[in-house]
Amino acid sequence: MKKAMTLIAALAFMMTTLGSVHAATLKCTVEKIEGTVVTMDCGEKAANLSAGAKVKVKTEKAKTAIEGC
Repeated sequence: MKKAMTLIAALAFMMTTLGSVHAATLKCTVEKIEGTVVTMDCGEKAANLSAGAKVKVKTEKAKTAIEGC
């Protein structure tokens, strides 16, 4: 019974970490925007991308100063 529970726990851990293995973080610079098409320069790491791959883009937020009284 202990072996079965250990195996189940190991499989559950493996399944939760598989999703994070596929994701990669790239820092890119926007080169130009034409309508709905955005061209970005990702340098050497662009080789990790393939045509048709889904990409999540986050923009950098401007830091705001907190003013006190």
